[in-house]
Amino acid sequence: MQPAVASPEVTTDIAGTVVATMRQLGVLGLPRNYEIFYEVLSGPTSELSLAVVGLGNRPTQEELDAISHRFFAHNHGQSVVEQARDVLAQELEDVASLLRSERTHMEKYGRILDETSDGLNSRSAISKDLLQKVVSAVSMATTSTIDHSKHVAATLHDKTAELESVKSTLEEYKRLADTDPLTQIWNRRAFDKEIARIYNSDRGILFNALILADIDRFKDINDRFGHPVGDKILQQIADIFRTSIGANMFVARTGGEEFALIVEGVSEDMTFEVADRIRLLIEQTSFSSSQTGANYGKVSVSMGVCMASEADSPEDLYTKADRALYRSKVEGRNKVTRHSVMAGRTGKNWMLYKKD
Repeated sequence: MQPAVASPEVTTDIAGTVVATMRQLGVLGLPRNYEIFYEVLSGPTSELSLAVVGLGNRPTQEELDAISHRFFAHNHGQSVVEQARDVLAQELEDVASLLRSERTHMEKYGRILDETSDGLNSRSAISKDLLQKVVSAVSMATTSTIDHSKHVAATLHDKTAELESVKSTLEEYKRLADTDPLTQIWNRRAFDKEIARIYNSDRGILFNALILADIDRFKDINDRFGHPVGDKILQQIADIFRTSIGANMFVARTGGEEFALIVEGVSEDMTFEVADRIRLLIEQTSFSSSQTGANYGKVSVSMGVCMASEADSPEDLYTKADRALYRSKVEGRNKVTRHSVMAGRTGKNWMLYKKD
């Protein structure tokens, strides 16, 4: 795919450019940093771009985190996690304190019963008055123990509910951290984890493929109709992806107007058919305003396909699919290109592959 600043004649590996730029500036390879520089380098000049340029040649992590908090609301996770951790620690300490209290109370109750039993056994004759006192003391101790146990049970119930609430908060944060806020499909962070899993097993390498899709002339759409319209089109295209894929597929928005689809358990021909079917659906969709009726014209996407068996790593797979995508761009757009055709081969004999 080609960044906005690159000339049409130059093939640009945006992922490689992002990594190289971060290294040149001495920026740590953290997912949140990658997201910042990916957005800056893959899109037109924006407020985010100006903010990053304003940091100079050696931005600090503190400065980058401030930008992340400003422009990427979903990256506030660290504070959420720290807050949840503190709440969990306090709740667990409260539970432990309750259990210690219950143990102490039960031990005290046990001693009262033991002492009463010993006292009764040591007497040959027990007066009615003494017996009433014993019964009264045991009754009070029993009532106190029961009341205390009820209190502990109720408090433990409340603490359990509070812990479940913290758990739900963390699970919700995890979902939000992996979700693109505009399109509500997976984001780059989730995609990076998913593509890495491919190379964790021989099966993943043999039976997975990557499809990269990029909206054609998306900058023109934003320039002609404005960014709100561009956002609506992104949402519609994301819906087309989401409703067109099967359970064995994973779709994410990986950058401005770029989408990625990981397909499992299909051949290269079937992967190509999946990509071309989605491309055709987008081409045939009418993009217009439901409120004003304004017609935004035809929208198309270019795609690149690469089988996992054609690459040596997640980075290599992404790069090769990206090259195939760029070939679709330079050959007229609105088409799907296979990396294997570009490479002039049908793939490695990965049936002989053994993972180190």
